[in-house]
Amino acid sequence: MPANVSVYLESLWYDGKGDWDKSHTAIQDVEDKSAAWIHAYLHRKEGDIWNADYWYNRAGKKRPATSLQEEWENLVKEFL
Repeated sequence: MPANVSVYLESLWYDGKGDWDKSHTAIQDVEDKSAAWIHAYLHRKEGDIWNADYWYNRAGKKRPATSLQEEWENLVKEFL
């Protein structure tokens, strides 16, 4: 993993490498709207839509109609 990245980019980096568990572990205990958005994305990717919608709500967002890849890219751009 690249050095000196935020927890948000750390989580997204692990997800981009195909390690959902490490991505989730990195973000699950961070309690702000940014982390909730990543948490929502991860549960959407997992297929747990009810849980994803709970986290989107905590993030103040609605579940996007975009692909998972597009959402991941939007998240990365947001936190770079």
